[in-house]
Amino acid sequence: MDFIRHKTAWLTATVLLCACLQAKSQTVALKTNALYWLATTPNASVEFALSDKVTIDAAAAYNPWTFKDDKKMRFWLAQPEVRYWFCEKFEGHFIGVHLHGAQFFGGFGDTRRDGYLAGGGLTYGYDCLLAPHWNLEFAIGIGYARLWYDESPCIPCRRDVVPKHKDYVGPTKAAITVSYLF
Repeated sequence: MDFIRHKTAWLTATVLLCACLQAKSQTVALKTNALYWLATTPNASVEFALSDKVTIDAAAAYNPWTFKDDKKMRFWLAQPEVRYWFCEKFEGHFIGVHLHGAQFFGGFGDTRRDGYLAGGGLTYGYDCLLAPHWNLEFAIGIGYARLWYDESPCIPCRRDVVPKHKDYVGPTKAAITVSYLF
């Protein structure tokens, strides 16, 4: 009798595991934004489905480069977003609410800026199916960002720092994203 109970328990566990794995199909997407790559900024994001119509996207980017004539725009950026899909997740039109936070350091011309930004906005996008596991997504966002930074001349050994801040309203997101769905 114990043998039958153990077999039944193993069979039940196997069936439940297979059902869970089947239910989890195409609930995660690994993505990268081609527009960031055009701006020499490595980036990646992961998007998780919470339901058939709601997903959470967590995007990150990092730019460590120094360009010709010691020009720099180094930064890291995080931009999480909650999305609502009108058809079903990872397909068709969606709207979203995103937040963004970044730390930046840049030296162009005679001025260096060292600071942070934080804010949020609204996103509209469309996701095209390319193949069973590949998608192409287009998205645009508008919102607000608060920047606070130190500004100083780009002169070695001299730090005449002036604390500044700026409020920005306008485009806060632009993406042409390639994604692979699991």
